Formats: sequence, structure tokens, C-alpha cells
Amino acid sequence: MDPTPVSSATFNGAVHAVAYWGGTIYVGGEFTRATWNGSEHRRNRLAAIDAATGALLDWTPSADGTVTDIAVDSSGLYLVGDFQAVNGKNRDNLAQLDPHTGRLRPVLEHRIYGHPKKVAVGHGRVYIGGTITSVDGQARSGAAAFDAASGALDQTWAPVLSGSVHSLLVSHDRVYLGGKFDDVNGVERTQKLAAVTPDTGQVDTSFVSRVHAFVNALQIDGDTLYAGVDGDGGRAEAMDLSGGPKWRVTLDGDVQTIAILDGLIYLGGHFDNVCRSESLGTVPGRPGSQCVDGSDQRIKLAAVDAGGVLQPWTANASGTIGVRAMAASPELGQLTAGGFFKYIGGASQPRFALFTLPL
Repeated sequence: MDPTPVSSATFNGAVHAVAYWGGTIYVGGEFTRATWNGSEHRRNRLAAIDAATGALLDWTPSADGTVTDIAVDSSGLYLVGDFQAVNGKNRDNLAQLDPHTGRLRPVLEHRIYGHPKKVAVGHGRVYIGGTITSVDGQARSGAAAFDAASGALDQTWAPVLSGSVHSLLVSHDRVYLGGKFDDVNGVERTQKLAAVTPDTGQVDTSFVSRVHAFVNALQIDGDTLYAGVDGDGGRAEAMDLSGGPKWRVTLDGDVQTIAILDGLIYLGGHFDNVCRSESLGTVPGRPGSQCVDGSDQRIKLAAVDAGGVLQPWTANASGTIGVRAMAASPELGQLTAGGFFKYIGGASQPRFALFTLPL
């Protein structure tokens, strides 16, 4: 990717979610205004951008609270967050929209106790995860699933987590759950990261978690699973599909999101440096944890290859919290980033950036 973003719409509040569907990029977050071509436009926590031009599209659904995640496929566009209404109609933190018109679809109208943070689609289901304790009065523990066609609560898929879900990933034969929990269904060695079956939510015991800090982000590419991990500093970890470690990259801040494009793994978070070894410790005269064997500056964004080797991509972003969401389109050769930043490489780029391959 060219480290300098192309011209695109930007936003007046944090972006928490970005998702591609064809030539459209869907955006969700805390914002109430978008800016494009020098003009401001009202956009209440939801917007769409033309991937070819970066232009703000005339797609104007609205949510009355923060949108924390978006998933989209041929069945519809799904959003979760901390809202009580979408397009002026009651929706308790979960809704489905028509991705073309932005109209609210008359499904997924449920009472959710807790806060959904993530949503994923696959296997004819819509999966959500967060600090969920019940749906429509039926007990759920961290996660729930719904029929993608009817919107009905899935009565079978109900894994029991001892804490909260921060990341969801659907593969062809599994649903991966990452977060801040000690076990799933009481099964040993499912701490912080587990694989469950997509139809019953039972633990797939052929995957064993070796992660010890909570998991913010998950991506998969072929036979490798990538995790963005919190903890003392932050980590990006690569593992095989049984959970066996391949490599680890240590940073001085959390990895909050991951995207994969053309064999490179892009990391976003609130780090400022990538350590030259896995060692992180206390350096005299400096507060907090530091890279004890030296580091390379990468501010909020970094890229490594499939072997974990740091790449010379320096699309440095501003801010403390930094980058919260990324998505990639192999078909278009693009990468997007959203978050709390105001600048990329010193240039004004509030809360959203679109990167393309160099000409």
C-alpha cells in the first residue's frame, strides 16, 4: 500500500467499523457529520463511501447511538452497538439494513441485555458477541446467534463464556471467539480464544488456546490464524489452526484490528513502536513498558509479512487511541482504516483513511 491515503470522505467523530461489499465501503461509529469535497453532510453513525473515488454516497440510514461493528453479505447489512433506534424505529443494539437503500428490514427486533461489540455472518446465521447476558429474556453468555433469513434467535447455538467477547471470526467450519474470558463451556484451554462449531456452539477441542491476554481482533488466511492481543504492551500472534504458535510480534501498545492483503498483515492499534524482539520490560527513567532490545517507530499502523517480519510501510496516524477498525479488498487492491486519529503522515485525515496500491 501507498502510505499516503487517497482523497476520501472523513468524519467528525470516531469510526469503529469499516466493511467492504463490492465497490462500497460501509462505515459505522460515533460521528454525526461527514466531510467530502469541502462540504459537510449529516451522517448519524452510519455512512457509505464509493471505493473507486472515495466519495461520500447518498446512503443515509441513522442510528441514535454508537455503531461498534458492521458485517455485510448477500443477505443484508448487519450492525451492532449501543443504540436504541435505527431509522427512527426501535432496535435494541442489533439491526439489519438493506445495503443498497439503507432501509431498515423488519427482522432482528430483539431485546438484548448487555452490549454487543462484534457481529459476523455465515452458515445462515448472524453471530454477535460482547457483554451479552440475555436475548428476549433467554439466557446467553457473551454470544448469541440468529437465523439470517427470519431473524429468529437460534435456540441451539449458545456457548457459555466466563467473560466478554471482543472479536468474532466465521470460517468454513468454525466460529472463533476472542476476548476477555477464562473458558468456554467450562472446557479447559479455551482461555481468551476458542473455536466452536457454527451450528451448536460446542467447543472444537482440536483447537487449543495458548493466548494469555485478551484478544481484540482475529483474521484468517489459509492455514494461519492471526490474533491482535492486549496485555502488557500488545502483540500480534500467528498460529496454525490447532492453536500452535508460528510467530509473535511485540509492540508497545495494543493491536486492536487486523487486515490481510496480498500476503501482508496490516496491524492497527494504539502502539507507537514495534519491538525488535519479543521482550518488553521496564526501562529506567521511562514510564510504562518499553521494548528492551530496541524498536522501530510505527505509529498506530504497521505491516508485517507472513513470517512476521516488519515492513517499511509508515502510514503513521495521530492520537492516543489510534486505529480501531480496518478492512481490505483484494479485488480492488485497497485497505481502509478508521478510528480516533485526525492525521495520517502529518496530513489532515480525520477518522477515516483509504489506501491504494502505488501507481
